Amino acid sequence: MNNNISIGNCGEYFVAAELERRGFTAAVPMSNTKDFDILAINRETNKQIAIQVKTTRFKQKSWTLSKKNEDITDDNVFYFFVSLNELENPEYHIVPSCEVAESIRQSHQQWLDTPGKKGQKHNDNPMRKFEDVEDKYLDNWECLY
Repeated sequence: MNNNISIGNCGEYFVAAELERRGFTAAVPMSNTKDFDILAINRETNKQIAIQVKTTRFKQKSWTLSKKNEDITDDNVFYFFVSLNELENPEYHIVPSCEVAESIRQSHQQWLDTPGKKGQKHNDNPMRKFEDVEDKYLDNWECLY
């Protein structure tokens, strides 16, 4: 598995399978859908959620997003940051959208306020970075219920 489409598909299907195992009915739309990759319904409560999946091939604690992710703050939208970890079990960092938005907004502003290597000002750009270095959101399944 060495192309981004395959890596992304693996992450989405791993997440959908785990959701099914945990009491949700999960649907992966056949075509690209704006702002989410999976729709899921809790079979017990009928709570509906939309999920954005970001997948990496190797174990890591940082994922790239864009400026538009600062505006996704709905209570029923969640991010799954998935590390496939080669042949080990995947890791799932599960984060409510409002927490992702706030985190990337703050970290980007901090980056803009911090001088570069040669003391120069950073130029603004649409790239954002979400990090979970301390594994605060690792296997955070309870936030979905």
